[in-house]
Amino acid sequence: MKNILSHEQFINLFNQLQVRSQIDPEVVFEAYEIAYEGAIELSQSNLFGKAVPVNSFPLTLYLINEFGFYLDSHDVDCKSLKDDEAAISRIVSLAVDKYFTNEHLNYKNTRLTTKYSPVVSNLDLYLNFMLGMLSRFPKNNPNETLVLDVMHKGFSIMKAILDLVVDGFGTEAFSLWRTLHENECILHLLNKYGTPIQNKYVQHLKYGVAFRGGVKDKEEDDKIFAELKEGMHALELKSKDMKKYIEYGWLTAVPNYNEDPQFKFNFRDGVERLAGLSAYSKLYEMASEISHSSPILIYSRDEYYLRLTLLTVYECFFRYEKIFSEFYLSRISKEEADRYTVMKKTYYSILFYIYNREKKRFAKTYSKREEK
Repeated sequence: MKNILSHEQFINLFNQLQVRSQIDPEVVFEAYEIAYEGAIELSQSNLFGKAVPVNSFPLTLYLINEFGFYLDSHDVDCKSLKDDEAAISRIVSLAVDKYFTNEHLNYKNTRLTTKYSPVVSNLDLYLNFMLGMLSRFPKNNPNETLVLDVMHKGFSIMKAILDLVVDGFGTEAFSLWRTLHENECILHLLNKYGTPIQNKYVQHLKYGVAFRGGVKDKEEDDKIFAELKEGMHALELKSKDMKKYIEYGWLTAVPNYNEDPQFKFNFRDGVERLAGLSAYSKLYEMASEISHSSPILIYSRDEYYLRLTLLTVYECFFRYEKIFSEFYLSRISKEEADRYTVMKKTYYSILFYIYNREKKRFAKTYSKREEK
């Protein structure tokens, strides 16, 4: 059964997609009719072992993007393509190939959960709300918005991890948790110690830019490096320690940072320890092994890491939410704060219930937090 779009239906879809003006809808519609007929023939040819339906929406998206790419690559007007049979044939062929290969032959890992599962969907809902609220505030100005920027990035990483989990990429999700954990440790310190450490962190961001050749003004570049070397000299660090100082020297703004005899200018003995999150040190080590493509990445069981990742992301989320609430509630009206409180009362309790349930199930399946 054919479900080809009429001209009116296609134009409505085209307009809803807000396609850039350089792409002519009439030219694309004619290509769509050809592509749809070709797709129907392929579908009925038993190429997939059975007839598969042709979905006009993704087929149209492939066509529009092929037209856009062609126009970007050739100095031509879209309307002039109407009589260029070779160009239209190539665009249609590419779109149909990609439609069937990417939509019907798309490789999928074995999936252990879906985006509709409450374990994923409840957390995703809360993350979407938080990211939506944070988008209302100014950002990407480290001198003013550092904590917000770090927090925003953390929530974005959580969403990326959920996408990997849903697609069945357990080890990859756990590897990305490593970055989330680093982000959280930094956020904790910046939020806890306030302006002094935030200013120091921004200062070291500038050092990093200069170290990578990002400062084009030579006088400014020389000034930054002189300041950097002065800071290293005060800590009795040598030239070989420059990169280490750039990345972790901001920790000197933490009160009494050097009273711990185990302190070092690195993540594990510096950032993580000062943030009070060393309980995750073993997991961080495991995630690092995966990130460095050790045998554990190749032969590990995705199910184990998928469930472990979900637990660690939930734990991280609860801590992030506390910082978010403090930031958000202090900057909105009472009416809006009341609405957030109602939403939190509903969904936070659900998330906490899910976390405890999943934690018990994990403990029942795996006797300890390391793969057997």
